[in-house]
Amino acid sequence: MNARATIQQHNRPRRAARLVAPIFHRFLDRIDAGLEAGGIEARLPDGSQRLLGGRKPGPVPIVVISRWRALVRLATGGSVGWYEGWAAGDWTSPDPVPLFDLFMRNRVPLASVARAGGLSRLALRFYHYLRRNSRTGSRRNIADHYDLGNDFYREWLDPSMTYSSAMFARGDTLETGQARKLAAVLARTGTKPGEAILEIGCGWGSFAAAASAGGRRVHGLTLSTEQKAVVDAQALPGVSVALTDYRDVTGSYDAVASIEMVEAVGQRYWPAYLDTIARVLKPGGHAAIQYISIADDVFPAYADGVDFIQRYIFPGGMLLSDSRFRALAEARGLVWTDHEAFGIDYAQTLRHWYERFDAADHDGRLPARLDRRFRALWRYYLMYCEGGFRGRGIDVALVTLVKQG
Repeated sequence: MNARATIQQHNRPRRAARLVAPIFHRFLDRIDAGLEAGGIEARLPDGSQRLLGGRKPGPVPIVVISRWRALVRLATGGSVGWYEGWAAGDWTSPDPVPLFDLFMRNRVPLASVARAGGLSRLALRFYHYLRRNSRTGSRRNIADHYDLGNDFYREWLDPSMTYSSAMFARGDTLETGQARKLAAVLARTGTKPGEAILEIGCGWGSFAAAASAGGRRVHGLTLSTEQKAVVDAQALPGVSVALTDYRDVTGSYDAVASIEMVEAVGQRYWPAYLDTIARVLKPGGHAAIQYISIADDVFPAYADGVDFIQRYIFPGGMLLSDSRFRALAEARGLVWTDHEAFGIDYAQTLRHWYERFDAADHDGRLPARLDRRFRALWRYYLMYCEGGFRGRGIDVALVTLVKQG
């Protein structure tokens, strides 16, 4: 092949990109109109550059779209399609976190652009239905996420293996921020040494360890065999742990603690989760709940679809609606008190996790069974969540539910 033929062959994709460009620029016009705060410096397959938005202060990430297919994926698959485009190399960014922040803070005007539609939406909803959190489904969903291996999580969580948001004060490390949060949850239980706490979703035992050190007795529930093994190995005084579904727990407790477990329940089962708390709590007892919520202004659309997290990270998962969850709690005689939101602390926690994850991957400390695609997926997940909290469309909060006596 001569030089001229080689050049002509090389230029064909660019000419094709220019030919279809007007269609995609019209879609970009819709994104531009929906960016009320911040903007995007877009570099496009036809060789052009555009500033989308930029009318009010906010993040202005750089996005390089290598193939128009990235926009097709976004238009048809929403956040799921956008991730799949990133994984396929259809788009890149020097730092995706500000982009996810931007999408979240413009969540209402961008809603029609960033949600899956048509057959993609139906397929995703069917998948989500198959992963609903029945007793059998919950065990499978928990295993898919939490049983990836203790050797995996140990490399990037703090030494206590606390997999939930820390609460930071100035100068805190991740370790001290997590200790501060665990102390706050324990204080909300209102318990004294010798009293019994049911922990719904005990993780790898960090709260149980803190409560045990304070003289409390703790019965932890988990569906993860990997987590139970870690808690059992610690042989914490006054602590027991069982592979038991929250719906099947028996007994009576002075308090309940549940730290970022309710997101694995699903809206359909929120009443059952709250029924359990109301049933096992002694009159006047406190339930300290840490939970992740999504803004009520987009909850109906969120609940009617399936996002990237639900499809690829937490099958069966569902963020809470403050107003809806509170109403269900109060209908069961659980008084909603002392609500404290600290979403920016979760963004900081996720940044710590990302840096630890990246260092572990760079040093070859992540398990070899987890391939390059999996590690890339988890990098994306950590960045996606950080951006969501920075954009204030998702939040984390502590609330104390008090059982009326």
